[in-house]
Amino acid sequence: METTQQRDAGRRDNAEAILEVRNLRKYFPVQKGLFKRETGWVKAVDDVSFRIGRGETVGLVGETGCGKTTLGRCVMRLYKPMAGQVLYQYEADNGQMAEVDLALLSNSELRPLRRDIQMIFQDPYSSLNPRWTVFDIISEPIRANSLASGKELEDRVIHLMEVTGLEPHYLRRYPHAFSGGQRQRIGIARSLATNPRLIVADEPVSALDVSIQAQILNLLGDLQEEFGLSYLFIAHDLSVVNYVSDWVAVMYVGQLVELATTQALYAEPKHPYTEALLSSVPISDPDLVRERIVLTGEIPDPSNPPTGCYFHPRCPYADEVCRKESPPWEEVAPDHYAACHFAKELALRGQGQPDENQWRVTSGE
Repeated sequence: METTQQRDAGRRDNAEAILEVRNLRKYFPVQKGLFKRETGWVKAVDDVSFRIGRGETVGLVGETGCGKTTLGRCVMRLYKPMAGQVLYQYEADNGQMAEVDLALLSNSELRPLRRDIQMIFQDPYSSLNPRWTVFDIISEPIRANSLASGKELEDRVIHLMEVTGLEPHYLRRYPHAFSGGQRQRIGIARSLATNPRLIVADEPVSALDVSIQAQILNLLGDLQEEFGLSYLFIAHDLSVVNYVSDWVAVMYVGQLVELATTQALYAEPKHPYTEALLSSVPISDPDLVRERIVLTGEIPDPSNPPTGCYFHPRCPYADEVCRKESPPWEEVAPDHYAACHFAKELALRGQGQPDENQWRVTSGE
């Protein structure tokens, strides 16, 4: 049986990676008592592997508390991983591409690379300094990295505002004067200030109205095409992830349970948890209703996960082997990876053509 050390994210030889995460772990200590004695660990990220190709978008989905944001912050090195590798491809001083493990670098060694990897935060208001003007907010990364000054700095800020859909005369306004969508555009402009190659977008549209979400998603797509960006797109809305992602990784209690191209994962999921998530996605046809799969039981405590497969207490297909043995992470179809003992045997429902088991017609009822 495949060990965790042998787990692979699905290395696509046809796509040159800009980032590869291998066996990443991030645990937080559980402390109790007056003297803060450690009594256990919260396994927020537990043996996760994946990769992002140049110009690709990898969507990371899962329920609240599954470790998505923690994983993104480990990639950014806002958190130092407990174990594993975060391999990043960058352009060295000699113009050649080189690889470095971000997990091993000190803060001073990370500083030159931080301009290459930026983040878009979930809350478009709390991530902006209310005492700073738009010019201060967007120009701060440029000034911190000594990339421009004076007139050149102002011209660069104005250009960033224009490409993100903001009017240049907003330059001296403060964040409270803007709507949620405009604030998120400011945050996106700030993330582009240092000409990054990789952006970690942590639920960038979840705090916005539905009417504004599409505008921001289209903007991110346009910017990706214009600047050649790669995205790690973290979200819990599978409709959004389907729209923006080339690949989708599904996370459950700190672990990846499935990874595939967006088309393959939505059409033919290989893990029961993915099937349940897809069954909850709304459809546009009012005459059709998808039979939703309602999972019973509670999400396991990441500080005390169950034995075997973490999903087995809620899985409708669980067997005795699921309770005793952790499932291997394996390629169950071309470029389609899953961690399930029965991934090759189950015929799970996706979002393909309607069938009698998954859909019912409501017109005329």
